[in-house]
Amino acid sequence: MTDLDLRLVRYFTVVASHLHYGRAAAELRIAQPSLSRQISQLEAQVGARLLDRTRQGTQLSEAGEAFLPHARALLRSSHQAAATARAAAQPTRITIGYTAGLIVTPAVQNVRHKHPDADVRTLHLDWNEPREALLNWRIDAAITRLPLHTDGLHVTILHDEPKMLLVPVGHRLAGKESVTLDDIEHEPIPRFPDPEWDAYWRIDPRPGGRPAPDGPPVETIEDKLECIAAGQAVAIIPAALHTGGTRPDLTTIPLHGVEPSHVVVATRAADRSRLVAAFRTAARDCLS
Repeated sequence: MTDLDLRLVRYFTVVASHLHYGRAAAELRIAQPSLSRQISQLEAQVGARLLDRTRQGTQLSEAGEAFLPHARALLRSSHQAAATARAAAQPTRITIGYTAGLIVTPAVQNVRHKHPDADVRTLHLDWNEPREALLNWRIDAAITRLPLHTDGLHVTILHDEPKMLLVPVGHRLAGKESVTLDDIEHEPIPRFPDPEWDAYWRIDPRPGGRPAPDGPPVETIEDKLECIAAGQAVAIIPAALHTGGTRPDLTTIPLHGVEPSHVVVATRAADRSRLVAAFRTAARDCLS
């Protein structure tokens, strides 16, 4: 049996994600004819046609549909194997990820002080990146918020964080001392693509089972801020994301009668690195 060339497998996954040879070639920074030859070479190794070119564009064949999830798993496994080897060879490096509004400096400084030989790095992540970044070994620990799929991870709650209502400064509720869900019963709230995250931050369903009002779809926090400033919606946010200093057109109001959000430290469940253990301890000591 022919061994698969991981480079060719990666090329295939990129073409499969774009379903367009030109865009895939641009991402891979190779010529399109060369990419076509590489895919043909992979198909020869696999023994099946993986991609069909039609008048409607590039499509996955039935074999390609079946091969794609295994190809992606193979690349993840190879990346993890290499990262594990690097970790064994370089036990003094750790990368800490963190999401918007969360400060990791005290815990990072604690690890640097106790392990002066360590190369301690930080990496800002988007709201939906921590789990993937951990499992892909881009980071070794994350300070982030629930909800978070915890299978394969070791997750510990560090502290609770009050929820606030974010509104444009001209909103009818701006300036109130506090509000409740009843005050925003009919206010649209932006919808995120992740169903669990969306339900959590829109508090959907509301107490009693009624659905939360739909708002405009967004994919980033910046998009959410923009549609709120434009008067299209309001949002429920963690207190640390108060934007008064950077967005004078927005203001926050304490939201009472709702559960607080939870800030957590997350690491890979099977990670036994001394630096990961040291950071988990520092997070509990300095960020709780």
